[in-house]
Amino acid sequence: MYQLTKKYPSKRAFITGSASGLGKILALQLAKDGWKIGITDINATALQSAATEIENAGGKVFQYVFDVSKKEAYKNAAEDFLMKNGGIDLLINNAGVGDGGLFEEYSLENWEWITGINQMSVIYGSYFFVPAMKKQKAGHIVNVASMAGIACMPNMSMYNVTKAAVIAHAESLYAELAPFGVGISLVLPTFFKSNIMQHNRGPEHATSIGKAKTQKITIGPEVVAHKILIQSGKDKFYIFHPFQALWVNWLKRLAPTFFLNMKANMFRKKKWVQKAVMAN
Repeated sequence: MYQLTKKYPSKRAFITGSASGLGKILALQLAKDGWKIGITDINATALQSAATEIENAGGKVFQYVFDVSKKEAYKNAAEDFLMKNGGIDLLINNAGVGDGGLFEEYSLENWEWITGINQMSVIYGSYFFVPAMKKQKAGHIVNVASMAGIACMPNMSMYNVTKAAVIAHAESLYAELAPFGVGISLVLPTFFKSNIMQHNRGPEHATSIGKAKTQKITIGPEVVAHKILIQSGKDKFYIFHPFQALWVNWLKRLAPTFFLNMKANMFRKKKWVQKAVMAN
């Protein structure tokens, strides 16, 4: 039994992006403790399949098929969940998409798309559920960000920017929510096996790098999900995974200019970058 289950006996959770990957695994692990879980996805078929698995694992499921970047749709889902459950104990802002490409290669329409899913969905989730948590004087929010929001590596600025926003959002809310007894955790993983790149819109030569990395990684979402639930149950704010992510964080904090120059030098040495420079 997770500490979160002991802390919140009403066991009411809402998880975005929960038809597959990390979101589904989080729901399945909570289901084993008998949680009531609101699951969301834009794909109705995938969500129904996940719902069956979660129910078989012991959870009570509330399905919401909608686009998390759409404000009114999110509001309707949140209001329905709160009405049916009388409140919320755990909000996991997990929905997200990955992408890559040089800044000027990524269209403004695509910027709006990725910002809507990765950033605004987190804002909407918090906006629609925080008032209920404050009123209860209890609850916990988990923002799934990424080390990309700290490292800000080249050729993926669109992803970096949205995840940096999620980090800033969580760090801001930490102090605001504390007086009301509401906790928040910020998840900062590096690569792990996921389907985050399946909806990418960036140029193939850039996104293929991210896809290749996610295929080679041996760490699965089960390990990450378990750590999230354990650490958030202990009211940990920063949840790094794996441990090496801490090194990147400290290197940037302690030697920011060195870190920037290191990234620039690494990028400059790539053959395709050198060819692009010569072509211009």
